Amino acid sequence: MSCSTETYDSIPGGNKITFLLQAIRDVSVAEEARQMAAVLLRRLLSSAFEEVFPGLTLEMQMAVKTELLTAISHETSPNIRKKVCDIAAELSRNLIDDDGNNQWPEVLKFLFDSVNSDNASLKEAALHIFWNFPGIFGNQQQHYLDVIKRMLVQCMQDQANPQIKMLASRAAASFVLANEGNSALLKQFSDLLPGVLQSVNDSCYQGDDSVLKSLVEIADTAPKYLRPNLEATLQLCLKLCADTNLSNMQRQLSLEVIVTLSETAAAMLRKHQALVAQSVPQMLTMMVDLEEDEDWAQADELEDDDFDSNAVAGESALDRIACGLGGKIILPIIKQHIMQMLQNQDWKYRHAGLMALSAIGEGCHQQMETILNEIVCVVLRFCADPHPRVRYAACNAIGQMATDFAPTFQKKFHDKVIVALLETMKDQGNPRVQAHAAAALINFTEDCPKSLLVPYLDSLVQHLCAIMQAKLQELIQKGTKLVLEQVVTSIASVADTAEEKFVPYYDLFMPSLKNIVENAVQKELRLLRGKTIECISLIGLAVGKEKFMSDAAAVMQLLLKTQTDFNDLEDDDPQTSYMISAWARMCKILGKEFQQYLPVVMGPLMRTASIKPEVALLDTQDMESISEDDGWEFVNLGDQQSFGIKTAGLEEKATACQMLVCYAKELKEGFVEYAEEVAKLMVPLLKFYFHDGVRVAAAESMPLLLECAQVRGPQYLSDMWKFMSEPLIKAIGTEPDSDVLSEVMHAFAKCMELMGDGCLEKAQFEELGGILKAKLEEHFKNQRLRQDKREDEDYDEQVEETLQDEDENDVYILTKVSDILHSVFSSHKENVLLWFEQLMPLIVELLRAERPWADRQWGLCIFDDVVEHCSPSSFRYADFFLGPMLQSLVDPVAEVRQAAAYGVGVMAQYGGANYCKFCKGITAVI
Repeated sequence: MSCSTETYDSIPGGNKITFLLQAIRDVSVAEEARQMAAVLLRRLLSSAFEEVFPGLTLEMQMAVKTELLTAISHETSPNIRKKVCDIAAELSRNLIDDDGNNQWPEVLKFLFDSVNSDNASLKEAALHIFWNFPGIFGNQQQHYLDVIKRMLVQCMQDQANPQIKMLASRAAASFVLANEGNSALLKQFSDLLPGVLQSVNDSCYQGDDSVLKSLVEIADTAPKYLRPNLEATLQLCLKLCADTNLSNMQRQLSLEVIVTLSETAAAMLRKHQALVAQSVPQMLTMMVDLEEDEDWAQADELEDDDFDSNAVAGESALDRIACGLGGKIILPIIKQHIMQMLQNQDWKYRHAGLMALSAIGEGCHQQMETILNEIVCVVLRFCADPHPRVRYAACNAIGQMATDFAPTFQKKFHDKVIVALLETMKDQGNPRVQAHAAAALINFTEDCPKSLLVPYLDSLVQHLCAIMQAKLQELIQKGTKLVLEQVVTSIASVADTAEEKFVPYYDLFMPSLKNIVENAVQKELRLLRGKTIECISLIGLAVGKEKFMSDAAAVMQLLLKTQTDFNDLEDDDPQTSYMISAWARMCKILGKEFQQYLPVVMGPLMRTASIKPEVALLDTQDMESISEDDGWEFVNLGDQQSFGIKTAGLEEKATACQMLVCYAKELKEGFVEYAEEVAKLMVPLLKFYFHDGVRVAAAESMPLLLECAQVRGPQYLSDMWKFMSEPLIKAIGTEPDSDVLSEVMHAFAKCMELMGDGCLEKAQFEELGGILKAKLEEHFKNQRLRQDKREDEDYDEQVEETLQDEDENDVYILTKVSDILHSVFSSHKENVLLWFEQLMPLIVELLRAERPWADRQWGLCIFDDVVEHCSPSSFRYADFFLGPMLQSLVDPVAEVRQAAAYGVGVMAQYGGANYCKFCKGITAVI
């Protein structure tokens, strides 16, 4: 096989097209080989069009086009014909020029002729090409719009050929998705939707869910298209979801349409509360679809959730619809159902009711908080339920509420919850329940205020120590470890919260924990060993250096031994991430003394931080052979293409990058030996768009690495800054995530303050000015868009809550613009005033009386910096800000008054003689 692959790869691109076309057309060749030739030709055009096709002579290009259309017309094998249609669509996609001209007009004529012919196979071929590439008409689309619509309607009404009806519906959906931003076109094509819905229904009962999948895509990408027929869409999905004769996947996809709409068009969906109310029992019914498993409670390995199961799908749907529509809608609908389920004699209903409570906590947060006392009393009763899986679900609900409602949950219910969990952890006969009770205790203690936990320490420690000793014996005798893994983490969590109050209990645990690390070396105990390493380092951090030092040397030797064996660890070994985090904690404990261990630690850490993810650009056909269960995640790019990434190792990479930040922060100049190597790793990671945490760590590292580098002198520092500065500026302009962007901007401001005057070249200043100007313009644009949404027909109070969140996000970015300008003014003084003038009109706009108070506050803060750092020259701009500053001294909002008062203070202190008159006049206002 490898030999034939090498032979194929060595053939010139143009020749490949000829050979593959000949193979496809040669009926004497086996069908499987012809299909492979068709797949290879499509992939060749998809991945290397520019290298292979334009190099052909015009005659040859024309011959390829003609041969493809002839093949479609005369091919007798449906599978081959379909694959040749895929080739034709791919070639068409590449033959649309920059002006939108389709340089293959014959394919358009072929489409029209085929759709109007009596030959069903040709109709199918035309629809398949159009479905695959709905942009095939290029800049002629508007001209042909009525013809396209007639073509689709005619095919959707073809009663004699169900396959044509189905393909026409998929093609219509594909066309809508390709034009999702064109509201006039969507309106013109809205009367095709009833036909699509009918086709969804018909195809499902013929065992085909492809049209239903298209409906899910419309709900995700073009939900407004469904508005005129939303009720019919919801009713169809409810009917299909309820029909147990359909496959689980079809029922779940039907539910997915409704759930997706709750995320993409929540306000539109909220207007159909009666139908939403019918969807919730469907989700709960799915959650009851559990299998009896006698061995469940004894399992020592936790299997991953079966994401294809109805129970998992129902729970996920409930979680998402609660977040999408909000608790005001969902809680009143679901509360009564849950209460009835909890009273059912069948354990599956009680289990589902408790899991439902866990699922809705995030989305119904505000509404559940008011009845939390009632909910907690109900849930705690089920910790003593006769069925172990119900007790498990009760622990799950407690753990989830401990996270969702922290710290209120801990403050109100600590007495009841700790007692109930410790009691459940005694359930020796059901290790799976024991382990989950321990997991719930971890959730509870993680967010528990220290003062609340301390009174329970004696009882907690007594129980945890007893269980740990019992489970250590079980590990030796039976090899079981599930409960021990969770208990070790529970101990770590209690120590982490208790801090120095854990000192009296230190000696109870440390010998056993060291013993586990020393002896749990078998492959099946890797997770236990990793969690124990985490526990030891967290206890060390909690009790402090003085108490930990007696064990520090022995612990370091254990870690070093693991570290030297690191090369033997497999890529997916869970010890890797635990080790990386443990080293960072040891660094915090030991401080400068940790520096001696860096030569051992840094190699594996840099290797993990350098992990490169496996990525692929796939089309629809390729997607069929890869499953998300294989660790791949996909983003739909449109045009039948998806971007795939294998996520294995991404979390470890992010953790490793964060640990490098920790070392630079803790060791400062002691880390200088590695500063250059880490900078070379981190700077390119500002563009690592596969994981937000990696980019955040990369940004955070920049000012810390500069601090490390200072010890090597100004030239070394300047060279490192030159390496960082341009990518940092570019990242401010291109970063797509607002949370990451704020970190990048903050890091840049800190770097500027550290480097001082002259650290940016003129071109960089210009680039920075353009980016900041764009950020300010975007701020105003976003505010206008939010105002438009307030006038939308779907506007309601939940939409307003979302808009308020967006506004807070925007204001936070504005604060970071202010931070950068502060660092520029404080380091470059009056020299940057001419540069600043390009931003001046936008900053003045922030000060206008009708602007939101946060805009005025930050506008004043920016001018405060101008006065403080650029006076007396700042007075030339006084006409722009003195009036608003004076008015703001009596503003009803305290933050605005404070910014104005600070401005007056710096005028008096730094402004110079020009401001005297203004400052004297202000005393009357104050």
